[in-house]
Amino acid sequence: MRESTIPLTGAPAISVAHVRKVYGPTVALADASFAASAGSVHALLGENGAGKSTMVKMLSGLVRPDQGEISVFGRAVRFASPRDAHAAGLQTAFQELTQIPDLTVWENMLLPYQPTGFAGLLRRRHGQAQVAAHLESLGLGAISPRAELRGLDLSVRQKIEIARALLRKPKILLLDEPTSTLSGGDIQWLGDIMAKLKQAGTTILFISHRMPEVRDFCDELTILRNGQSVGTFPVGAVSDEEVIERIIGRSIAATFPPKRVVEAAAPVVLEARDLSGGDIKGASFRLRAGEILGVAGLQGMGQRDLFLTLFGDIEAERGDIRIDGATATLRSPRDAIDARIGINLVPEERKTEGLFLKLDACANTTLPVIDRFIRSGLIDNAREQAAVSAALARVQVDQRALYMPARSFSGGNQQKIVLARCLVAGSRILLLFDPTRGVDVGTKHQIYRLIADFAAAGGAVLMYSTEIAEVIGLSHRVLVAYSGRITCELAGADISEAAIMRAALGHADEAGPATPQPSRLGALA
Repeated sequence: MRESTIPLTGAPAISVAHVRKVYGPTVALADASFAASAGSVHALLGENGAGKSTMVKMLSGLVRPDQGEISVFGRAVRFASPRDAHAAGLQTAFQELTQIPDLTVWENMLLPYQPTGFAGLLRRRHGQAQVAAHLESLGLGAISPRAELRGLDLSVRQKIEIARALLRKPKILLLDEPTSTLSGGDIQWLGDIMAKLKQAGTTILFISHRMPEVRDFCDELTILRNGQSVGTFPVGAVSDEEVIERIIGRSIAATFPPKRVVEAAAPVVLEARDLSGGDIKGASFRLRAGEILGVAGLQGMGQRDLFLTLFGDIEAERGDIRIDGATATLRSPRDAIDARIGINLVPEERKTEGLFLKLDACANTTLPVIDRFIRSGLIDNAREQAAVSAALARVQVDQRALYMPARSFSGGNQQKIVLARCLVAGSRILLLFDPTRGVDVGTKHQIYRLIADFAAAGGAVLMYSTEIAEVIGLSHRVLVAYSGRITCELAGADISEAAIMRAALGHADEAGPATPQPSRLGALA
C-alpha cells in the first residue's frame, strides 16, 4: 500500500495543513492535514475520538484551530462563526442534528435566514412555498413543510438536515455520518444526490464508518488516528482490511465474535404474546437465556414501538409480556428496569434519549437505580463509584468518565456509557436499538464483544440494527418486521441478507415461515 499524491487541477477546493486543536489536557487534533480536489467526493475516516468531529466543527466555523491553516479554493480562511463558513460556500449536514424540535420543517430549513418583509415580519407563505419546492426537487415531496420536527422519524429528520444544507447551494458540502439513520432506498437517494452535485462541480467531504458507501460514493479518502493524518489514498488503491488497520492501528481477525450454541432447554426469559402497542400489531416471539434475537426491517415498520412497548414506554394495547413465564405489567420504564423484571433499553438516539450530557458517567449510569445506593437517606458515594468504575472497565471507557461530563467523550464512548448503565442496573434482558449507530469500526467490535459476552453469561438480547450484516453476524434467530407486524422468523442457515430483504419488502412467504400466532408458540422453542 503506497501513499497517494492525488493530482489536482488548480487549487484544491479545501486544504487543511498541520491543524492542531487542544481542549485542556485533551488533544483533539495533533497534526492533521488533507486536501480535497474540486468537484470530488472525499471521505474522512477514523475512530470516534480520532478528530473527525473537531475537523468538521472547524470547517463549519464552530471552533477555531489553535495552529495550522485552512484554505478554501486557494485562499486562507479563519472562520469566526458558521456565517463566515456559509459566506465562503461551506454548508454542513450534521449527524447530531442541529434542528429545533418544536419548530416546523420550513422554519428549521430556513434558520437562520428566514425571509422577512415589512418591519422584519416573517414571510411565512413565501418560506413555506420555497421549502416545499426544494423538498419536491429532492424527491422529498411527501414531507409537509408545516409538520413539526418533534413528530418525525429520525431518518426523516436526517434527510431534512441534508436538504437544509443543500437549500443554500453550497460549493463545499460537509456530510457528517449522513447515513447513520438511513437504510436501503434512503442511502441510494443520497448517493444519487451526491452524484448530481459532483457532476455540477460541488466538492463533498463525506464522513462515514461504512466502507461500502465510501467505495460507492467517494473518489479519495483520508484517515485520521489519534488526531493525526495517517494517509490519503484513492479509494480503489486500498483494501477494506488495510483501511481498518490504518484506522485502529491494528488488525481485526474476525468481524463478529463466534456464535455460541443456545441450548434447546435454555429457559425462556421474555415472551411476547399477540403484543400490540403503538405501531406494532400482534407480535409474538420467545427469547431464551443466552440468546441474541435479531430484529430487521425497513425504517418505520413498527420495530421501534416494539422495543418501547417491551420497555414500558408505550402502553400495551393488547396481548401479554411474560417474564420467566409470568405475566408482567409494564406501566413505565421504571417497572421494566426493576430488579424482578431486569429489562433495559439502549435507545435509538443516545444524546437525547440515552444520556444527560452535562452529567458525568456516575450520575448517568446510576440514576435509574439510585435507590440501590442509598443508605440511611444518603447516597453511598464510595459504593456507587465502585459499581460504576467496574462497569466502565468492562465496557472499556476511561475512568475519567467518573467525574467528566458525558459530552466530553466521543460518540462511541458515550454509547458505551449507555451500555454501562445497563450493567450497573444488573439487567438480564437487553433491548438494543441500533446499538452501533454512528460508531467507528474499532468501537463496533468492542460493542459486538460486549453483546456476545453478555449473552454467553446467560443474558438475553433483543437487537435491531439498520445494518443487516450486524443482524446476521450476531443473531441466533432473526425476526423481520413489516407494516407493523412480525411476518417472518429465520434461523440457522436460513438467515441471509436476501431472505431478510425479501421479508422486509413484504414477501414473507418467499423468505421463511411467518412468526406463529400465540397458540403455536411451541414451534419457536
